[in-house]
Amino acid sequence: MDKKPMPMAQGNVPATTSLRRSLTLPLLTLYGLGVTVGAGIYVLIGVTAAEAGPYAWVAFLLAAFVVGFTAFSYAELATRYPVSAGESAYVDAGFGRADFATAVGILVAVSGLVSASTITVGASGYLGSLSGAPSSAVILGIVTTMGLLAWWGITQSVVVASIVTVIEILGLIVVIGWSMALTERLGVPATDIIPPLWGGHWAGIISATVLAFFAFIGFEDMVNVAEEVDDPRRTIPKAIIYTLVIATILYLATCIAVTMAVPMEALAGSSAPLALVFADAPEAMQLSFTAIAVVATVNGVLIQMIMVSRVIYGMADRGRLPAYFARLSVRTQTPSVATAFVAICILALSLFLPIERLAEWTSQIVLCVFLCVNLALVAIKRRGEPSGDHFSTPLLVPVCGMFTSVVLLATSLL
Repeated sequence: MDKKPMPMAQGNVPATTSLRRSLTLPLLTLYGLGVTVGAGIYVLIGVTAAEAGPYAWVAFLLAAFVVGFTAFSYAELATRYPVSAGESAYVDAGFGRADFATAVGILVAVSGLVSASTITVGASGYLGSLSGAPSSAVILGIVTTMGLLAWWGITQSVVVASIVTVIEILGLIVVIGWSMALTERLGVPATDIIPPLWGGHWAGIISATVLAFFAFIGFEDMVNVAEEVDDPRRTIPKAIIYTLVIATILYLATCIAVTMAVPMEALAGSSAPLALVFADAPEAMQLSFTAIAVVATVNGVLIQMIMVSRVIYGMADRGRLPAYFARLSVRTQTPSVATAFVAICILALSLFLPIERLAEWTSQIVLCVFLCVNLALVAIKRRGEPSGDHFSTPLLVPVCGMFTSVVLLATSLL
């Protein structure tokens, strides 16, 4: 049985039309940061503080450590098989099971659709409060605009997402700077944010780690644009590592700064915790930060659209889904049919379905995918397949990735 990913399906698209390899290391890193640093950190500090108290930053540090194993597994697999619908291709390479690979690809697509729908609803709430427009009209406007951007072209849409990502990061830097500049800090003293080595507080920290874990999800989206990356074997591993390192530094600094600036009882009960830093700031500052928060959520919709459309395109191009999903626009060289399908699904989920429960399932789906991807890399390494000049990790890395994924999945189900 052939254990390698199925070759690209022939005849699905014209031979002269292919995805354009135009993503450089800076663009891919900003793409990864855009889907990682965004809506998550802008709301997650509050819920992690509710679980871990003043030690919330430790939860983010532990989450980064846990995610790191799977991130390195993705880095190796993405350089072995630099194709769209990466997770599906990796599982196909590991186990040679078309049904298993298709199921994993569908799980990735579903998680992206539900995540984008959740972010869309959140963004519509922010925009609705500012504009007074009805929620349904705002949702329609968001999905349509982001869908057109995703169709316009990978370079153009990622450039837009990259600009927004820079704005998001600057927003976090402003939060850190404003918190540190406050003459009266109402939060936890610096001496009280270091947890004792032993005690019941670690149960809350571990519980918060499960929540903080999802603020680091994003590197897996990067591998699904591999066919549009310039020199993917060198670019993708560096972009994944840079994304993880930068996100970790930003998260730790933001979490510590906010914990020291805002009273713990207010922080733990807030759905918009970063805005509390500007409670006594001038109105212009408050409005500016609210605008940044809105932009952060909308950016997540665009990036998830790009990712899911590439997953669907890649599966169709390898014969896993109907061939018409692999059709590319001759003008923009983007998967136009897949992008339109994704936009319609996100719109339907956002407008008509109760997505709160589905959003909870998204995290569990992602952990299942992580488990399958690590298992696939273990299978490939145990067969002794040479990695050539590809990025390579020790066998212990995917084994640890499997173990941590199972632990977090079990914890999330309790």
